[in-house]
Amino acid sequence: MEVIEKSAEGLDRRFTVKVSAAELDERLVERLNKIKDQVHLKGFRKGKAPVAHLKKLYGKGVMGEIVEELVNETARKAFADRDLQPATQPHPHFHGDMEAVIAGKADLEYDVHAEILPSFEPVDVSTLKLKRPVAEVPESDIEEALKNLADQQRSYAPRKKGAKAKKGDMLVIDYVGRIDGEEFDGGKGEGQEIVLGSGRFIPGFEDQLEGAKAGEEVVVKVTFPEDYMSRALAGKEAEFSVTVQEVKEPEDVAIDDELAKKIGLDSLDDLKARLKERFENEFKQMSRAHAKRALLDKLDAAHDFELPKGMVDQEFNQIWAQVEGAERDEEDKDKTEEELKAEYRKIAERRVRLGLVLAEIGKRADVKVPSDQLQRAIQEQALREAQFYRAQGQDVTPQQVLQFYQQNPAALEQIRAPLFEEQVVDYIFERAEVTDVPTTKEELMKEPEGEAGE
Repeated sequence: MEVIEKSAEGLDRRFTVKVSAAELDERLVERLNKIKDQVHLKGFRKGKAPVAHLKKLYGKGVMGEIVEELVNETARKAFADRDLQPATQPHPHFHGDMEAVIAGKADLEYDVHAEILPSFEPVDVSTLKLKRPVAEVPESDIEEALKNLADQQRSYAPRKKGAKAKKGDMLVIDYVGRIDGEEFDGGKGEGQEIVLGSGRFIPGFEDQLEGAKAGEEVVVKVTFPEDYMSRALAGKEAEFSVTVQEVKEPEDVAIDDELAKKIGLDSLDDLKARLKERFENEFKQMSRAHAKRALLDKLDAAHDFELPKGMVDQEFNQIWAQVEGAERDEEDKDKTEEELKAEYRKIAERRVRLGLVLAEIGKRADVKVPSDQLQRAIQEQALREAQFYRAQGQDVTPQQVLQFYQQNPAALEQIRAPLFEEQVVDYIFERAEVTDVPTTKEELMKEPEGEAGE
């Protein structure tokens, strides 16, 4: 076997691989000798069939497997022997008559081409200076959360006979819905509880029940929204015959130890501490998001090297597919397609550059994704996908999805990659100079500015 470097321009590498017919035949004979004990041929004892006879029967099929294995093997070896890492999957271009090669009558010759990952020196992360916005949890947030919890635990008591329903009251109703005088599927209910003003029913439904009394029958006329989940009902006008069985008024729930005990905690102080801890964790996540955004900006500005065109094209195509499937933002409505494509290609270039930088920093620091974290992420993804397939009427179990990821390294890498990135970001935060800067909750809760998807 002979591997010749054909061209090296920028990140583009091309090799010519030659494997003689004699070498191919040697591999074929070796393979047939291994399998002859496994085949039963009429007229021969097991394992005694001559190789020449096996060639006639299985030669072409086995040679096809050998050629495929050789191509994969030599494509990797051509790059590995030169300490080059392909940025994309190397792909071969065959020369000559492949049927003659498979028949054992011609040498195998092909070119293998791929872009390689660029070589660059990443920035010393200990020299980076970052600002991380931080904010205290306002007492008003905790008080509002307590009020919401109290509302969720609220009970309702019957109003006096003849009392009219008010916003915030709970009604127990029976109803029958009709479109053009005909009942429709899902338009009938008995003993349904509805809180006026909650917005759980079709827009306008709850408003027309205000002022109703227990025992009354009310005709409610509504129009289903255009984006209603049932296409058969979307945009249709409907009429509901509603019988009000009960009208109940809300009873105030005291924010005290008893409320905490209903939720399963020991005291109001314990409940407040848990709420504060939850908000603090949310604030920390937002602080980290802002600091990460600042870090990515600095890493992007600190590196300038040639990018593999194939990686940029792939990233751009993914971004552009999303852009074409979504409605344009106000700021993009007056731009031409060429202008938008130019902007999104810059975003693609930035993402590829940052991905390579983070990967190189992580590689040099030997950053690893903890196995338990990866397994947990795989299991969560398997559960989500299985639920999606079941919702589509397909009988797919989480175990089947899990097996797919275990058998497909490329799919598994899609789960591992974002976990690895976060591990590298944490590694950098531990070594960079990070200064906490006090800010308001409102500023902290704003999405970090930057390109879409980062």
